[in-house]
Amino acid sequence: MDTTSKKLFKKILVANRSEIAIRVMNACRTLGINSVAVYSEADAESKHRFAADESVPIGPPAPRESYLNIDKLIEVARQCGADAIHPGYGFLAENPAFADRCEKEGIVFIGPSAAAIRLLGNKVESRIRMGDAGVPLIPGMKASATDIKVYEKAAKEAGYPVIIKAAAGGGGKGMRIVESRDQLGPSLEAARRESLNAFNDDTVYLEKYIVNPRHVEFQVLADHHGKTVHVFERECSIQRRHQKIVEETPSVALSPDLRGRMGADAVKVAQAAGYTNAGTVEFLLDDTGHYYFLEMNTRIQVEHPVTELVTGSDLVIEQIRIAAGLELSPHFESLTQRGHAIECRIYAEDGENSFMPSTGTILHYSEPSGPGIRVDSGITKGSQITIDYDPIMAKLIVHAPDRDLAIRKMIEALNNYKILGVKTSKRFMIDVLRHPEFKAGRTFTNFIEKHLSERKTDMSSYKELAAAAATAAAVTSSESPAATGQSRSVRPTPWQLLGNMQIGDSIHE
Repeated sequence: MDTTSKKLFKKILVANRSEIAIRVMNACRTLGINSVAVYSEADAESKHRFAADESVPIGPPAPRESYLNIDKLIEVARQCGADAIHPGYGFLAENPAFADRCEKEGIVFIGPSAAAIRLLGNKVESRIRMGDAGVPLIPGMKASATDIKVYEKAAKEAGYPVIIKAAAGGGGKGMRIVESRDQLGPSLEAARRESLNAFNDDTVYLEKYIVNPRHVEFQVLADHHGKTVHVFERECSIQRRHQKIVEETPSVALSPDLRGRMGADAVKVAQAAGYTNAGTVEFLLDDTGHYYFLEMNTRIQVEHPVTELVTGSDLVIEQIRIAAGLELSPHFESLTQRGHAIECRIYAEDGENSFMPSTGTILHYSEPSGPGIRVDSGITKGSQITIDYDPIMAKLIVHAPDRDLAIRKMIEALNNYKILGVKTSKRFMIDVLRHPEFKAGRTFTNFIEKHLSERKTDMSSYKELAAAAATAAAVTSSESPAATGQSRSVRPTPWQLLGNMQIGDSIHE
């Protein structure tokens, strides 16, 4: 790997927060590049602030006044002398205006061009481009329309059920599944309204709804010298409300031949878009082995660590190298998949109560450790979890020689991952991994709705309830009786604290 400092950057501003900001800063440190953290008032004591060589405040907690404030970020970059900006994922990572502004200011945007982001962010335009390039598409409309008769004709040709999608959409916004013609009109209007509210754009289109699909994506890398490669697949079918929560690689559904064909088409997608840097091409795979282009994400993905563990590569370092104008590292042309990796996203959500967001202070934090266990975390003891940002706190990733061992290792690691102070989705993840259908590899995008929609609370959580209560009691007891004027007898015991909690409720989960 060529990491000669004069060919790379002197200083990179990381325009993000939490675990992904720390991940980028670690890559900078490996390359000998200084990093700059930005932080809002809510993140004044955040872990990512202290992981960088420098840190600069950028405003109030509200993202629009801090992490989404392009003018402020550019101002900070210029003041601190950063010659590049890494956007991470989320926030401004897929904002073409931000990439344009960086270019205008002479600051390297570590990602694709604004033109590529703009093209691939529009599902209608990208669908047309990929169809022209010969990439398999889901049957349906090639462009949007205003006349309902166009949608009726497209639905009839594709065959019901169909799905209406927002052209500028994501995260399930502006999306409606239509089972029959009489549902088409109302669903179309509802999708348009939701798309307008979410994206300020009511453009929608229609395509065939693939029943019981798998969500399989391919990591791609492309340099500025004409070289584009794929770095194998990730299966991301375990989703809740169209959001991935468990990812793994390799996919049990792919044969070597199918993997080769899908990988070749992923490369074709990147080339058709004039893409450079790291990106992810997403496909839907049906139960007959046919696959269809879904979209391309123009950033590093949340789930990139599973690819790194099975290939022994560093995707963030490669992002930085490519952005600096270097050729793709030679080893990316000869990578192989070794073993199996699984990632679980750890959210500050109540897994026993419809995944309602949970806020509070982390009273105790302890990560699992051992061979093949990786934690990408944005929190530590004392961290404040607020409602201002996405509830993902950390990612737990494991690697093992095969899938069965990886599942077992992940369950053990989750049990040994202690986060006391807020509720988490950890117990829900364990239930997913223990489910017979997951173990059998029958993972489809409707897995949670089909198998865990009426999930019962696991009573084994009582042991952790007691631990959480004991921790809370220890915190309560941290001040001396003389200082507080209390006698020791009036302090609640761990079991008294536990008795005040409801079944399935805890400080930690």
